[in-house]
Amino acid sequence: MEMGLIGGQYKPLSQDKVGRIHGSALRILEEVGVKVDLADALEIFSDAGANVDVENKRVRIPTRIVEKYLGSAPSTVILCGREPQNNLVLENTRVYMGTGGAALKVIDPDSGEKRPSNLEDIAKMAKLVDGLENIHFFTIPCTAQDIPHDKVSINEFYAAISNTSKHVMGPAHSPQDVNNVIDMAGIICGGQEKLKEQPFISFVASWMVSPLTFDPEVTKILIEIVRGGIPVALSSAPMAGATSPITMAGTLTQLHAEEMAGIVFTQLIKPGAPVLYGGIPGMADMYDLSYRAGGVEFGFMNAAISQLATYIDIPNYCSAGITEAKIPSMQAIYEKTFSICQCALAGANYVHHAAGVLESILTVGYGQFVIDNEIIGMAMKMVKGIEVDADTLAIDLINEVGPGGNFFSTRHTRKYLRSEYLEPMLMPRSTRTSPETLQEQQPLQILHYAREKAREIVEGHETLAIPQEIDKRIRKRHRILL
Repeated sequence: MEMGLIGGQYKPLSQDKVGRIHGSALRILEEVGVKVDLADALEIFSDAGANVDVENKRVRIPTRIVEKYLGSAPSTVILCGREPQNNLVLENTRVYMGTGGAALKVIDPDSGEKRPSNLEDIAKMAKLVDGLENIHFFTIPCTAQDIPHDKVSINEFYAAISNTSKHVMGPAHSPQDVNNVIDMAGIICGGQEKLKEQPFISFVASWMVSPLTFDPEVTKILIEIVRGGIPVALSSAPMAGATSPITMAGTLTQLHAEEMAGIVFTQLIKPGAPVLYGGIPGMADMYDLSYRAGGVEFGFMNAAISQLATYIDIPNYCSAGITEAKIPSMQAIYEKTFSICQCALAGANYVHHAAGVLESILTVGYGQFVIDNEIIGMAMKMVKGIEVDADTLAIDLINEVGPGGNFFSTRHTRKYLRSEYLEPMLMPRSTRTSPETLQEQQPLQILHYAREKAREIVEGHETLAIPQEIDKRIRKRHRILL
């Protein structure tokens, strides 16, 4: 299934509701403001004319400033792959789906048991995603827990880049990490300016601690990313009922204010900086205060992110495919399917978490990537819809075959045989009802097929390697542990 299809058929918010949320968010920024406990950031806001209360670390941003600097953010952000066919053109309601998360556990592909994630997992998962056609990008999905903390960012990016030619996004854990990753990427593509022109990496920065508080350490990282000229997704993740109002409208309003504050901040640092409106709202379970993401409301809010971002003409990054199921299961499939379809049909641009994650992002599973590849393919088929033109209407062909004929051997059938209908990788479609076939269709058997397919891709798929001489240069400058 092709990527970058145009969504927007599903709109959980009317245009009037979008306008009310936007107006309310502007009021929050002007009257309530955001807390910013970083001197450099306070100075940046103050120089732009925001109302800065240094003593209380509070920044109130007048609407005129918000509107001015929202206008300087690009309405199109192109995230490149190392091969041109993997470029992502983020704008309007173009849809791309991929991985995401910061999982600490992996379902081992051999034993089927959970264990801590490691650097080799990132390399293998990147290779797996490279071989799954419906997963469009690779946001680093788990944490390398087997290496020193100060070497995590550079090694996670290296493990990913060296095993996929799809776009790679991930976090940096310090300003120096940002510089190291940019340096490595520049070596790979032929220089820093070439990297800015064709950014095959990007960063995600969870700079906002809801409600309305800039994290000082991550804000330092964000400043370095923006100054480096690399695209960044601004991740704000309020939990309805805990760190934002329990109502979906209230959570979306707060999140919209947080995102606009972050976008304005990036444009104050560097006008025209490529940035993604990164809303990933969730809910708190009011029984035990745990994170809930399997409910249909999660899909509602993340689909609405597309509308809010489109309203201010900035590409968006949101979340779908999260499940509370701890292992691949029927629960995982139906929870994932709802939010993936909601966000795809809403026209969300960069939908991460859509493949591989389980247990509210705490776990990733190799076989789950394969299953989710199927779900994403079906969702993208829904986005594409039914193509109607002179050739697909086939009036002349119907006339030629006539009443009582058949279309099996026509050139028209051969032409559309593989493109008109989605061919699943896993799901058997035989109509036979023998006991053997029924056994094959059992859920556990599907999970087995998924794990086997994942193993087959990891062991046999060929990726675009980093040239040996370039790899040597990288290893000479950075401590690569893979």
